[in-house]
Amino acid sequence: MKKGKLISKELENFYNKASEETRLEKGMGIFEFERIKELIQLHITKKNATIIDVGGGTGKYSEWLAKKEHKVHLVEPVLKHIKLAEQRAKKLQNPFSITIGEAKKLPFEDNTADLVILHGPLYHLQKREDRVTAILEAKRVLKKGGIILGFGINATASTVVGLMNGMIHANSFFDMCKEELTTGIHNAPKDFPFLLADAFYHKPAGLKAEFLEQDLNFVNLFAVEGIIWLDNEYFANMIDKQKSKTLKALQNLTQNDEYLLPFSPHMMIVVKK
Repeated sequence: MKKGKLISKELENFYNKASEETRLEKGMGIFEFERIKELIQLHITKKNATIIDVGGGTGKYSEWLAKKEHKVHLVEPVLKHIKLAEQRAKKLQNPFSITIGEAKKLPFEDNTADLVILHGPLYHLQKREDRVTAILEAKRVLKKGGIILGFGINATASTVVGLMNGMIHANSFFDMCKEELTTGIHNAPKDFPFLLADAFYHKPAGLKAEFLEQDLNFVNLFAVEGIIWLDNEYFANMIDKQKSKTLKALQNLTQNDEYLLPFSPHMMIVVKK
């Protein structure tokens, strides 16, 4: 398949400039990586599970799962990420498979996976019908009783960040926030080129509706970062042995509280077939 066919030019340009490979190795990304591993592990119910990692980027999660002896299949539309994932898989005793593809048309038979992870698609499919198609594809390839983990960006994410760092007072940034809060559509302003391109930001009720309307059974809704990242000294405190215990305890206490979900940049829905 020709490069650029599966995603928009803007999105491909964003990921070609940004480093998804190093993002999870610095700053907030370090804690995001560990937290998401924790959330995924919570929903793996058997050894040697068949797991499809849709929109799995450069394969950091696929690599981790393959090292746990699961049968892992990565599907990813960005060619740059595919090449990095291939390098990663080659080094493993139990390598994961890698396919260039998209969430709306998964290259797998019906009823084959124990777990499907939708980690990028719901961020980037701006049309509801496309997100529903991706959810139905995940359901199709899932075994009866299998689990889908769907990750969404909160509609409040930019607004909360903008309030904390002062960017909310830039007219273009505020206009972007208004659009996200009212329609969910996110397009980065030209004067903020470092922001994520072409995305959709969910409200918790909307994320639930998109899955549950496809005859999937609701299990839970988790805050990924939760409210703890609002701590003024978040980075220093997360590497402090005692203070990090307090923050983790707060994270666990509030992680399924939908009232507090808007304070978390990302959320994860868990549904069962």
